[in-house]
Amino acid sequence: MDTPIYDFVKKYSDEKTVRAHMPGHKGNGPLGVEAIDITEIEGADLLYSPSTVIKKSEENASKLFGSARTLYSTEGSSLSIRAMLYLATIYAKSQGKKPTIAAGRNAHKVFISGAALLDFDITWIFPEKSESIVSCEITPDALDSFLGENEVCAVYITSPDYLGNIADIEGLSRICKKHGVLLLVDNAHGAYLNFLPVSLHPISLGAHMCADSAHKTLPVLTGGAYLHLSKDAPEIFYEMADSAMALFASTSPSYLILQSLDLANEYLCDSYRDRLCSFAKKVSELKEKLISAGYTLIGDEALKITLETKKYGYTGIEIADILRKNGIVCEFYDSDFTVLMLTPESGETALERIYDALIEIPQKTEITDKMPTLEIPERVLTPRAAALCESREFDVCESAGKVLGTASVSCPPAIPIVVCGERISESAVRVFEYYGIKKVRCVKTK
Repeated sequence: MDTPIYDFVKKYSDEKTVRAHMPGHKGNGPLGVEAIDITEIEGADLLYSPSTVIKKSEENASKLFGSARTLYSTEGSSLSIRAMLYLATIYAKSQGKKPTIAAGRNAHKVFISGAALLDFDITWIFPEKSESIVSCEITPDALDSFLGENEVCAVYITSPDYLGNIADIEGLSRICKKHGVLLLVDNAHGAYLNFLPVSLHPISLGAHMCADSAHKTLPVLTGGAYLHLSKDAPEIFYEMADSAMALFASTSPSYLILQSLDLANEYLCDSYRDRLCSFAKKVSELKEKLISAGYTLIGDEALKITLETKKYGYTGIEIADILRKNGIVCEFYDSDFTVLMLTPESGETALERIYDALIEIPQKTEITDKMPTLEIPERVLTPRAAALCESREFDVCESAGKVLGTASVSCPPAIPIVVCGERISESAVRVFEYYGIKKVRCVKTK
């Protein structure tokens, strides 16, 4: 597979042209990559109205993922998600429908900021039971019942979630089509799913659109991402996709990231599937060894190891700290879980080091405390109205009864406990404290 973006930039760099254009480093600097860091000069194409090298590279990616159209983002899947939500909102209005999107309650905070920017309404889908804010199981039967009682234009699902749980996208897609609504998937953690022996990628399983963070699970520089449009998506998506991305994007896309996405196409179409399959098998073997040693693992993802640590006698924070002291840095941890994200680029040595470090930790008595029950919050304001209100910071212990102004959650996992515009209950205060959140910003009252 050709690499048109990379080839253009390399040729331009080799020509030693006088760079009387941005960036200011002029191709020279201490990082060593400045020579191939350019801007949208003539011949380099325009990211959000591509016609030459970027267009060809995106077409290569589209073939790899089996999409009708794949667009590049150099600002992560956050940009792709906002564009996806914009397209869904525009489509609803074009059909004379109210732009209301149903979303699993474990949506990333970028979904909330998208609602604030686009002013669509949200109908939340809460799990029947949950012991973590990170997961929200939604079965096809549950979605069928939900859509029978709620009028929405789209359903927004996060899959895989941070703990490695994969939703039944094929089943959910079937239900969405039955009810005539769109299925949108935040697939930030699952770009690699397309390259398993049987694809588990949302586009393969019937989603109308999905956003992938290429940099999370593929060998792509941080910030590289995709927006995929399926072959049965509404026509308006193809017509307005570039405009949707441009609406939220910087006018100075990173050509380092674009080259990384471009070169990834060549890498992925080579022997990546075989390497992925081989490595996933080794990860599976490691999981089996850890289970035999007494660890409890959860999640469906082939490349994610999620330890339910309290059953082994430790908090996720404690296990992550032990691993860090052994030179292993985890992707995510909280009181209940430690999550390790792996790829074929990790190599077998990494798996051996992880096993050696974990097997040396002595098992202790199970810790039985769990996340406090979180009552369904009362919505007082829309996310947009709350975001546009003046807010002030409060200690969590003083916040009960107040209305949250902005999301009080870090990344990872960037999943709000209470959504901006909702009233903070006593139960929410207990959950904030459980996750170590000490301050919140609340809508200022007179």
